[in-house]
Amino acid sequence: MSAAPLRVASVGAGYFAQFQIAAWHDLPGVALAGLCDTDTARAAQTLERIVGPGHEVPVHARAEELFAAGAEIIDIATPPATHAALIAAAIAARPRLIVCQKPFCGTQEAALAATEAAEAAGVPLVVHENVRFQPWYRRIKAELAAGRIGEVFQLTMRLRPGDGQGAQAYLDRQPYFRDMERFLVHETGIHWIDTFRYLLGEPRSVFADLRRTNSGIAGEDAGMLLFRFDGAARAIFDANRSADHAADNRRHTMGEFTAEGAAGTLALDGYGRLTVRAFGANEVELLDAWAPDGFGAGCVRAFQQHVLDGLTTGAGFETGARDYLRNLAIEEQVYASADAGRVVALG
Repeated sequence: MSAAPLRVASVGAGYFAQFQIAAWHDLPGVALAGLCDTDTARAAQTLERIVGPGHEVPVHARAEELFAAGAEIIDIATPPATHAALIAAAIAARPRLIVCQKPFCGTQEAALAATEAAEAAGVPLVVHENVRFQPWYRRIKAELAAGRIGEVFQLTMRLRPGDGQGAQAYLDRQPYFRDMERFLVHETGIHWIDTFRYLLGEPRSVFADLRRTNSGIAGEDAGMLLFRFDGAARAIFDANRSADHAADNRRHTMGEFTAEGAAGTLALDGYGRLTVRAFGANEVELLDAWAPDGFGAGCVRAFQQHVLDGLTTGAGFETGARDYLRNLAIEEQVYASADAGRVVALG
């Protein structure tokens, strides 16, 4: 007899939540227990599009109603200001696991309080951080571990989505971007803070230069972050949302990534092609290529599969809330560096 599916209660039916709902629906061994959104018509339309007409997944206007119905996993995909209250309500419902979107709770203080509350209740809390689960970063991690490029000198991410120009920037997809006083690093750069940690370990210091290229938005949308690691290794996040890069879909990789070392260079382009060139050589070898598949070549599904595996096997979670607090602490120091115009030690 097969095991009963794990029931997932989803909160939020906005732009990115639909990728999470679709991934839960697609994963074997999972059943959607319900969807909550203050806009119940939007939630119903989302379920009809993803699950299909005539589905039996209930829609709720209030999270408490959804949680009362019972679920093993509660997935929160709502704006950061709502996270703390929703996590508290989810903890009270005693699920086996809570997943929360990033930016996690919006502030360090709220994120720490939520983490401590979940730990006190014995409920695992995991942050939905999916960029490190994009297939090219998993492959790059494996190649670095295998010594393909030798001693690592530098990782560089050139973020160039080209979606930030003009008076209509972000209105078609995530209009709340326009009002975020902390934007580039808080909303987007946090992904690569996490990814650099995944690939290289803990950074020791950071220098940040941030600026705004679109005067019609509240926060910074361009800048450069330089992270120093032990030894010779450095990582650079070079970002400008008003500039673009060559790609069929400029959100596929969001830009171009390189890993340079003593024995060669790994390079990811905007089409999802990962190549390697040995030091001293001109020939380039294609290691792998990934076509667009949902967001980030299926990274949402890969992250959620990791969550299921960690829950069912006890193997743990790469982006548990306690570890993710480190990303938020680094983010604060990035802004401190930009404000002061100096290198800041990360401790």
